[in-house]
Amino acid sequence: MELYSGPFFEQARTQFNVIADYLEVPDFERDRLLLPKRSIIVSCPIHRDDGTEAVFHGFRVQHHLTMGPTKGGTRYAADLNLGEVAALAIAMSWKCALAGLPYGGAKGGVAVNPYTLSRRELEAVSRRYMQEMIPFVGSHTDVMAPDMGTNEQIMAWYMDTYSMYHGETVMEIVTGKPVDAGGTVGRREATGHGVVHLVNRAMERLQMQPSGTTAIIQGFGNVGSVTAQTLDQQGVKVIGVSDHTCAYFDARGLDVQAMIRHTEAHGVLKGYSTEALFDPLELLAQKCDILVPAALERSIDGPLAERLQCRILAEGANGPTTPEADLVLNQRRGEIFVIPDILCNAGGVVVSYFEWVQDLQQLFWTEPEVRDRLNRILERSFQAVMQRVERDNVPHRTAAMAIGVEKVQNAKKTRGLFP
Repeated sequence: MELYSGPFFEQARTQFNVIADYLEVPDFERDRLLLPKRSIIVSCPIHRDDGTEAVFHGFRVQHHLTMGPTKGGTRYAADLNLGEVAALAIAMSWKCALAGLPYGGAKGGVAVNPYTLSRRELEAVSRRYMQEMIPFVGSHTDVMAPDMGTNEQIMAWYMDTYSMYHGETVMEIVTGKPVDAGGTVGRREATGHGVVHLVNRAMERLQMQPSGTTAIIQGFGNVGSVTAQTLDQQGVKVIGVSDHTCAYFDARGLDVQAMIRHTEAHGVLKGYSTEALFDPLELLAQKCDILVPAALERSIDGPLAERLQCRILAEGANGPTTPEADLVLNQRRGEIFVIPDILCNAGGVVVSYFEWVQDLQQLFWTEPEVRDRLNRILERSFQAVMQRVERDNVPHRTAAMAIGVEKVQNAKKTRGLFP
């Protein structure tokens, strides 16, 4: 019986099989590497503000625990399903292994649109979800973090719910918390800063200078807005941005700081201006030097990949490129420098790892220490990927995923199969 379905899970399976063929993984080993160790589905009933009751479905998928506890975000989205969560957990495994973190991948969430809930209802859903997860998570079993639709406040509610159940404060059960609740400085900005660090490395290889280059960013949440702001500060001209409400494009450049102030005040880009509005479906196909898809998965399909006019494709989102698009990009390797998602957006999980370590030790670092340690890990991962690309003449995604899959495969072989 097929437990996992949907286009995103099939994408994860297809990408894995490409890597397994490249690494010559025997057929009998593939299911153990790909299929999740544990998948949980729970019901999360709450009282609505109008006196009625509602039940939302919650999910958590733990891909493997071979190299340490699992680690991964928690997503709130109306159409969330088990296949999507499983695919994200699998990708997180390869990402953690590539970065050298002592984790397996996990992902979770609730099938709910958080923007339709009052603050009290959002807290009720969050606390009930964590309450249902308590038998399956722990500081050395599975450590949650924020993702799309969740934030620092929700992580604080998770931590408090788990701590109340255990009768003591357990800060290390989640990462991405507010700093005054055991979080780490630099966590919110980590993914965006990591994207820019790797874009800079790609520009160095391509002999490009930030000044005079242009960028388009799809998605204006934590990742997209920090990426846009940091690129803007480096002299890159940001000519296009979008979120789920609208898109703006102006070849002369956009006022990134004004857009950030607007989204901080209103939550979305919509309403920022009536000028420079643009078709969101066409934004990614516009000519630019740096293209950063930092929104949802599967944003770039085969036909769009043929139309891309960027020099660097920096995947800030998880799984933004379909396997069909990969085939096109592989043919355009000399034209487009791809920074694959499991490398490009790894800054978030790396600094989440730092937060977990600091909570366990009760010893906290300064922001310069966090940033320096992050950059060193990203640099090591980037160099490893590029060495693999040059050694085997393979696409960047193949090199990055192969390093991750190989590490998990070797760990499983070393530990053996119990009993």
